[in-house]
Amino acid sequence: MKSTTTSRAAPLPLVLEDLGLPIERSHEDDARRVLDTAIDRETFAFLSSRAHGLDVTGELRAVVRYFKTASGHTPEGFRRELHLGADGVLRVDLQRDIGYGADGRLRPTNVLYSADSADPGEVAPIAPFISNLTCNPGIIYDLFINNPSANIGGKYKNRDEVMAELGRVLGPGCDISVELNNPFEEDFSKLLDEAAKFREILSPWRVVIKVPHTGPVNGANARRLLEGDRRLGVRYTRGATTDLLRGHNLALRLREAGYRVNFTLMFEPYQTQMALQAKPYFINSFVRHRKMQTHRLAGFVAGYEASGDEEFLRMLRSYMVETDYLGGEDDGVTPLEALLMARDVLRTRDADGSEGPGDGLDAVRHNLRALRNANLPETRLIVCSMEGERNYPDIDRLLADPEFADMSRRIVVTAEPRYLARFTSTNQVVTYQRRFLNAANGES
Repeated sequence: MKSTTTSRAAPLPLVLEDLGLPIERSHEDDARRVLDTAIDRETFAFLSSRAHGLDVTGELRAVVRYFKTASGHTPEGFRRELHLGADGVLRVDLQRDIGYGADGRLRPTNVLYSADSADPGEVAPIAPFISNLTCNPGIIYDLFINNPSANIGGKYKNRDEVMAELGRVLGPGCDISVELNNPFEEDFSKLLDEAAKFREILSPWRVVIKVPHTGPVNGANARRLLEGDRRLGVRYTRGATTDLLRGHNLALRLREAGYRVNFTLMFEPYQTQMALQAKPYFINSFVRHRKMQTHRLAGFVAGYEASGDEEFLRMLRSYMVETDYLGGEDDGVTPLEALLMARDVLRTRDADGSEGPGDGLDAVRHNLRALRNANLPETRLIVCSMEGERNYPDIDRLLADPEFADMSRRIVVTAEPRYLARFTSTNQVVTYQRRFLNAANGES
């Protein structure tokens, strides 16, 4: 008996134009930008019986005008949303979402990329591939404006000039996270003025205000980090409550003033849940220095435990002073007490790998789980501060872990453009290029 198989053809894709709705004449050109918006069959059936006209929102019109978007298109960095009014008019809106490319289509991957740079020339090659750029005063001034090898001929004189050029290079699809110059400013109106200047330069749709957690540092004691032994008088956990929560309050106030906030300087997983209370647009996991410090602490502890040589404890204590585990008030802490503190740190970080692969990304995993359980659907995690041969490959492997498949659209990976660029290549690229070039030259 002859067997037969039948294949079911995929349903024809449906778009808004298929509804055949009359278009609001005064906005006809803008409405035609969104006629190719895909809709599923259930939505098509629902709208067919209820919608009586098609229009676009004022927000959509403002966005396409600001970014000078070509006729028939909507810009990168926005998703299209449908709203059916009580009057039966279906209105199409644009909602800021860096997970989308032009014309409301998703970017190639759910995982997004960002770059840490203020150099327009360095940013230009990576601009089409990133969804966010991060700038802080160190990046803007030290690494670019005041660096003659980067700011050739002193072309850019100030931060505003740099921001304007970065906005031009990056286009509409990329957020720009820019940090306030003085997070210790007590006059909130001055901080709002600074934020408003960034919004004027970059537009309300692209600007993100970067707010650092400042710990026990405040306007009165900050100079101690720049003078003398450059040590803070108190341990990092022992600042005044007002100081330890200053960044949280500043982030929340800016959020309530209508700004999206990149709340930064999260190194330990236990920082995250409180940081989320400030309703940030971005939170961060710093991985590089934390992993390096973990290895150094573990090395000193292992050396002492294997040999009993107290020189390891003296080196451990000195290292903990150097890296601010111990503040100025801790001069009386003995090497043995430092050992107990170091063991606590290593236990918190799962340094022995008993609860994971020991790749230093335990905070990233924790933060993704915390974000999954948060009531903040627009908040994304930036995985930042990486270097060396292992950091990015380990992160890449983590992002493919089935546990975090549902969180892939909530992740942004950021580094200096040159660091990201190095992982586009392998040794075999050179090998194969040699072969291709030889073939092109007619050689065997």
